[in-house]
Amino acid sequence: MSHEKEITIYDIARELDISAATVSRGLKDHPAVNKATRKKIQDLAKQLGYRSNMFASNLRKKSTNTIGVIVPRLSSYFMSNVIAGMEHIASMEGYNLIISQSLETLKKEMTNADTMFNSRVDGLLVSLSYETENIDHFEPFIRKGIPVIFFDRIKEHNKCMGIIIDNYKSAYEATKHLLDNGYRRILHIGGSTVSNVYAERLRGYKQALTDHKIIPDPKLILTKNMSEEAGIESAKYILKLKHLPDAVFSANDACAVYCMRTLKKAGIRIPEDMAFVGFNNDPMSNVVEPNLTTVNYPGYAMGEAAVTQLINHLNKVSNITTTNIIILRSELIIRESSGKKKVKS
Repeated sequence: MSHEKEITIYDIARELDISAATVSRGLKDHPAVNKATRKKIQDLAKQLGYRSNMFASNLRKKSTNTIGVIVPRLSSYFMSNVIAGMEHIASMEGYNLIISQSLETLKKEMTNADTMFNSRVDGLLVSLSYETENIDHFEPFIRKGIPVIFFDRIKEHNKCMGIIIDNYKSAYEATKHLLDNGYRRILHIGGSTVSNVYAERLRGYKQALTDHKIIPDPKLILTKNMSEEAGIESAKYILKLKHLPDAVFSANDACAVYCMRTLKKAGIRIPEDMAFVGFNNDPMSNVVEPNLTTVNYPGYAMGEAAVTQLINHLNKVSNITTTNIIILRSELIIRESSGKKKVKS
């Protein structure tokens, strides 16, 4: 199969009988070239299908105006909000995003990092996979002076910034809300504690119980992959317990909603028999019946903050290591799923 020859500025110059330097300036709308000539150059370039070689141009400038983004999964509501926030700031500042997903595996995350490095991104934004315990695969960026910012799921590094919410405090307040409403046997569904996010949410849950003189029960602590299927599995586990919990605090909304639905099918009334609190303020939390009490996690603001910090660093406005961790505000949204426990007569 034959391919059409790539059109160059020399082809345009030959057609118009002008110098290649004039064509180059005309394509950039440079005022040194008169307006009529600029229009001729741009019209012919469009007609011939000319494409500027941005890669070569960026290599000369030592900048690609691209930001690499690695996330665990693109399918989550939270992550789509984060990326929308990133895109908003990036486009305003003239940057493009290259987005990839690790699919929760270290191997894919390492491959993605290598691809981003070879693509010469100006900076990298990363939310780590479930499996990531060390961040050695980001060292090539750090050695090269390419800024790396971790968000949501982070590992601390003295040359990288982290952007998070206070997961410990949010989980503590969610658990305390259930305790204040009269619930005492509270089951927690969380993710792998390799991740700072789930480790801190578990710690907040345990501390709230301890502060209310309740010893955390290992049988009431589940570690799952936090998928919809994990919610169904958790419900089946709960139904097999000799003493049912009177409340559930799930470290995300998807898991909470599917756990609730499965329990309701088995005859469990919510919140009369079992109260529920989730995390993330996913739209499904406001659709499920009863509406789910949850923690509002500001994904859009997190995406905006990550790109803003990165571009400020690239523009030498600030240094990402001067403030190593940025903590964004979150809030508990109280809905019907966690109403006060009724004392049985």
